[in-house]
Amino acid sequence: MDITLNLDPWYGFMALPADEMLLRMMLLVGWLPIAFIFMWGFWQLWQDYIGGQWGAKQKYIFLAIDVPKGNEQSPKAVENLLTYFAGAHSNPNLIEVYWDGVGQKTFSLEIASIDGYTQFIIRANADFRSLVETAVYSTYPDAEITEINDYTKGYPRTFPNDEYDVWAAEFVLANPEKLLPIKCYKEFEHTFGKPETQFRDPIASLMDLCSSLRPGEQLWYQIIIVPIDQGKRFSGGGAKAIGKIFGDKPKSSPHWMSGIADEVAGWMAALTGIDLRGAPAAEKKPETALKMMDLRPEQKKQVEGIQEKISKQGFEFKMRLVYMARRDVINKPKVANGFVGFIKQFGANDLNAFKPHSKTVTSTSYFRKASRLNYRKNNIVGAYMDRSGWVGSERGLLNIEELATIWHFPIEASVRAPLIQKTSGRKAEPPITLPIGDDVSSRNDLFDEIFVDYNLPEKKSAEQVKNTTDDIFSMDSELKTESVNNKAENRPSGEAPDNLPFV
Repeated sequence: MDITLNLDPWYGFMALPADEMLLRMMLLVGWLPIAFIFMWGFWQLWQDYIGGQWGAKQKYIFLAIDVPKGNEQSPKAVENLLTYFAGAHSNPNLIEVYWDGVGQKTFSLEIASIDGYTQFIIRANADFRSLVETAVYSTYPDAEITEINDYTKGYPRTFPNDEYDVWAAEFVLANPEKLLPIKCYKEFEHTFGKPETQFRDPIASLMDLCSSLRPGEQLWYQIIIVPIDQGKRFSGGGAKAIGKIFGDKPKSSPHWMSGIADEVAGWMAALTGIDLRGAPAAEKKPETALKMMDLRPEQKKQVEGIQEKISKQGFEFKMRLVYMARRDVINKPKVANGFVGFIKQFGANDLNAFKPHSKTVTSTSYFRKASRLNYRKNNIVGAYMDRSGWVGSERGLLNIEELATIWHFPIEASVRAPLIQKTSGRKAEPPITLPIGDDVSSRNDLFDEIFVDYNLPEKKSAEQVKNTTDDIFSMDSELKTESVNNKAENRPSGEAPDNLPFV
């Protein structure tokens, strides 16, 4: 059977003038990229719409945590607290993601200082209230948790404003390799001085800055944390980062088109005897990767730092600072420079550090300065009030040790800021031998029996009673012990003791 190919239409098309050829190309296939762009835009709008609908149904609560008085627990306790938050990670199915708009619920670790009064706050989905309370109480048994209203309500979110002005910024990791660690709290320990002063709490400078605020000034510090898949985003990313340092080249899988071409060439070789694939390429010797001993000192430190970082629970994060104050008292350099100084404590030149995000900081230069400045103010203040995990800079990656370093309850031996809200002290349980109810009258009867049984004089003279005080309390103790033993013998099995205090 003969097969004939008619190429006349192709020759006719190639003979057309260039403008007519281009017009026909547009009519035949030119609409495909335009249609693709429209479909992509529609998909993005749909995702934003269903995500907004789902987000509007979520209810969030603000839990104020009163710092335990005399707190001596290191930031390690906050590590345990944050590990518990990782239980909020979810894996919604395709229908939930692309039809219902379900997203990952987030937490917000916040510090609010209003007129110099400082409060630690955790903002969480209402579904996670018990999770947050359990995490806090299991770590800080003496803490007090109180639900409060959103402290940002009632303040302007659009600028310029006649009464208030603002300085704000997002802070991001300075090194593009997100899995390089920052300097953590363990590096703020030293071996000199008294044991209670050997840890120089890095959050002390922030607490001092907060306490220095005057009436009309407010500092809002926020860290949005998002539970993530540890295997894909954290451990897997860390392994790739370490491989880059060692010079490992990723194994490239052959393109699917090359597989089809090889298959067709194989069929033609079988039919015609002509192999178009050519001679197989000589195998290249694999390049020897660097060994640990071949690395430079900073590379060794980076490998060890990444490995230590991915060994603990990780979160995506977004950090913001908003300083809002009345125009007559605002002092931007004090807060801006003070907070940048606080955040630079955690920087290591050969690892990672924090820096203000250049596109979100409320500072502009050159053209249209005023309009661009107000746009940045409105954008970041609105994102803070909404606790947005998307607006602004790209989210970074921190593990629980790093998060506990930059947000933890102050250690009182190191922090002397006077206006931090604290609990009044440990609420001790009453002793089990404390008399309650009718036990008070029975104790009086017991003393009467002492006077009668031991032929003591009647209770007429205070001096006579004082002279026999030691004997009375000795006899009182013996009789109480005997009474308790008798009651224990006569008490039915399983019944609670009579002197057990009940609420």
